Amino acid sequence: MNVIRGKRALVTGAASGIGRSIALALAREGVDLFLLDQDGAKLAAVAGQARQSRTEVVDRQCDVSRPGEVGASVDALLERWGGLDILINNAGVVYFGRTNEMIDSQWDLLLATNLHAPLLFIRRLLPALLERREAHILNVCSLYGLVPKRKVAAYQTAKFGLVGLSQSLRYEYGPAGLGVTALCPGWVDTDIVTAARERGWVSGSFRIPSSFAMPPDRVAARAVRAIRRNEGLVAVGVPARLLWMLHRLSPALVDRWQHRKRRPRA
Repeated sequence: MNVIRGKRALVTGAASGIGRSIALALAREGVDLFLLDQDGAKLAAVAGQARQSRTEVVDRQCDVSRPGEVGASVDALLERWGGLDILINNAGVVYFGRTNEMIDSQWDLLLATNLHAPLLFIRRLLPALLERREAHILNVCSLYGLVPKRKVAAYQTAKFGLVGLSQSLRYEYGPAGLGVTALCPGWVDTDIVTAARERGWVSGSFRIPSSFAMPPDRVAARAVRAIRRNEGLVAVGVPARLLWMLHRLSPALVDRWQHRKRRPRA
């Protein structure tokens, strides 16, 4: 998609972090926006900023973990625009802690937000996207959708699944003019960990390394470039690319590294 000016995009999780930065980056490129987030107040502020670029911006409160709200939002978009050019699946939550300590409701909410919601948006919007001469889906995955880590099993289940979904869709619909990108940032300076702590979803010490954390604007710029170039799998940031390469070249070495702090079970 060499020319994105004048296109129309849906962005989930647009009130903060990576979603906010992608929304504003697309607005500067002249893309009309349909923005979704469950935080209506913050979303309205982002929409106001995006309108300064003189593009059409619609903001709608939506909890993507609820299929009914996803369906209603898609219906509202299609009623207003009749179609879509770019779908950005970004909304996500994280849980950090021992897998056996997670309860069913935590698993259900995390998978509903991080995996089922992107899948539902894609299923509902795929016919409209395929009607375009060219269109694009960008799924914001994670370094942890490529490289394993302890105590984030649910998050990795969703992100590995989203990477696989992205690659399968790319091969299936690429010849029809639909581009698909799995964007896998490394550590990013967002409030996702803070939100997890407030929810009580962090057990023990978990933080984003400040020396490696990228600003979300950098991820957004890479996302726009990936859409323009129709890139398939993009690891964002030097640490992410190095870890991904190491995992591909020597899985055994990464396995030993991940076990370096293992303790005997009680």
